[in-house]
Amino acid sequence: MLSNALLILSDFALIAIGFALHRLWPESYHRGFWTGAEKLVYYVLFPALLFNAINRAQFSLATEATVLGVAVAAFFSAVVLGFAGRWIVRPAPDVFASCVQTAFRYNSYIGLALAYSLLGSRGVALLALVLGVCIPLANVFAVYALARHAERGLLRELASNPLILATSSGLITNLLGWKLPALLSTSLLDRLGSGGLALALLCIGAGLTFSDMKAPGRVIAYFTMVKLVLFPAIALGLAWLAGLRGLEAQLVVLFAALPTASTAYVLAARMGGQAAPVAFTITLQTLLAVLTLPLWVSLAPL
Repeated sequence: MLSNALLILSDFALIAIGFALHRLWPESYHRGFWTGAEKLVYYVLFPALLFNAINRAQFSLATEATVLGVAVAAFFSAVVLGFAGRWIVRPAPDVFASCVQTAFRYNSYIGLALAYSLLGSRGVALLALVLGVCIPLANVFAVYALARHAERGLLRELASNPLILATSSGLITNLLGWKLPALLSTSLLDRLGSGGLALALLCIGAGLTFSDMKAPGRVIAYFTMVKLVLFPAIALGLAWLAGLRGLEAQLVVLFAALPTASTAYVLAARMGGQAAPVAFTITLQTLLAVLTLPLWVSLAPL
């Protein structure tokens, strides 16, 4: 547990550095910098990491099917618990529509960084497969809750998502046996991917905010409990029942224990929802995950 905790804390230290840099730099220095950095990670660096990891991976169909099945089942459980919040905590309709996504969405950047640190390229490849299935599902449910006011069609958003495109293309080329030349894979894509991990964590830190301390406490507490406690607990139980052990079990639990996605704020704001409580929930979950993530990963069966 201690070694995992230290690795996780080292990645969260980069988030803290990003938070500090964003607030210590004069605005004239970083105006537009973080936006550009986020686009670089999203459109170039992380797709390179995902494609390369999946293209090179050695997959076992039975193992991958079990991992995917457990991860997706745990995800749907979190979705059900999230939507049940409408009756359990009875938030205002606009607050519920905006915040429910924080119960089941997850920060892919933190997940990929931790998968790389804890589980290596095999962990990144497995997590990429899980993300390839769950990213569309998470977007469908998040947009459904906010629906009717979307400015773009859901199918268009999913079809143009660079993380999904990189995952699917990497899997297709892997199954067809089309491997990249070693020079291109190790010298170029490996370097792009590893650079993207650090930059993504810095960007997450820069985006943390405490600006809305008046957000509805019971709503934020409920969705945070679902995301950081119930979701990983369900994943852990399902991993035991499915017989997952070692890296595969840790990967599923890691996926479930991730804090909510920073893009939840963007979606709520763009679709006319209540973005402020979403921003606060993102910050709160990211900070609490420093404590909860090492614990959950350490509980995964070896």
